[in-house]
Parts: sequence; structure tokens; C-alpha cells
Amino acid sequence: MIIDIREAYRRALDDFGALVHRIAPEQWENATPCVDWDVHALVNHVVGESLWVPELLAGRTVAELGDTYDGDLLGDDPRKAFDAAASAAVHAASAEGSLTCVTHLSFGDVPGEEYITELFADALIHTWDLARAIGADDRLDPELVETCADWFAGAEDGYRQAGVIGEQQPLPPDPDPQTRLLASWGRRT
Repeated sequence: MIIDIREAYRRALDDFGALVHRIAPEQWENATPCVDWDVHALVNHVVGESLWVPELLAGRTVAELGDTYDGDLLGDDPRKAFDAAASAAVHAASAEGSLTCVTHLSFGDVPGEEYITELFADALIHTWDLARAIGADDRLDPELVETCADWFAGAEDGYRQAGVIGEQQPLPPDPDPQTRLLASWGRRT
């Protein structure tokens, strides 16, 4: 069953946020499956993406925003920073017209639905990354995995050509849907 992409995005951010609230003080420097990112950098990335959402869905351009969301966005309370950014992103993505608006991304203009789908997929995959980094249960919501896999089957080649995902990883015999999805994103399970 494929769910509404706005609901999928909200649920993926909720799952990521639940893990953010479990990060122990000594875990912020833990390595993640994302090359060159520790836990702090990974959470900062998701916060940064979330801060862009209301702006881009409102029609602003990357050029207009410039470096507004560069640097450390977590401050002295990373959990609060995440919660505020995620709440604003979900609110903007759920607003009337969010699926049909034109979003001006760095690589071109896309419908809001495509942008929200990309955000959802990124949040879902990074939920697994964060879980692995802090030693939490890394099983993703099967319904979200299915939704992401259905979309990513048509987007994978473009992502790989753009260099924003790693190489396809080898699969074990008879992989489950989550393992298959993660391998397509370049993750070794």
C-alpha cells in the first residue's frame, strides 16, 4: 500500500526525531554510514533540509536564500533545533497546494510533490544511518520502505549519475525489502 507522500514524510521525520531524542551526550561524535559525517553532522544535515522546506515550498529560490542555512544549525540544544525545524517542515509540506507548487531547487524546478518525496526518502534513509550510528534498532517502517522503494526504482539512475548516493551494494540471497532499498542507496547492511 502506497501512502500519501506528505504523511510518509511526517512519519519518516517522526522516526528520525525519536532517535535524535535518544542520542547520548557521548554519541554526537559517533561515525555514521554517511562518509565524513558523524552523528552531529547527520542531524545538522536533516535540520538544514527541514529549514529549507517552508522557504522552497513558498516559492523562494536557492539563490535568494544563499548561505542562510549553512554551518551549525543545532546550537546548544540539538533536540530543540530538530523539533522546531521538523515541525515547520511538516507544516509546510502539509499545507494546501504543497504538492502542486513549483519548487526552485539547485538543479531546476520541480513540483512540490517531487520535492517532498525526495525529502521523505532522505529522512527515511538517514533514520537508518542514525540508528546504526547510535546502536538503536535499525528496522525501518515497512510501509515507508515500500513507498520509498516504489519511487526510488524510477529515480535511482538519476541519483547515481548525480553522485548523491553510493554505489549499488551486493545483495544477500533473498533480501528483504529494507535490505534491497538500502543497498540501492549504497548502504551496506
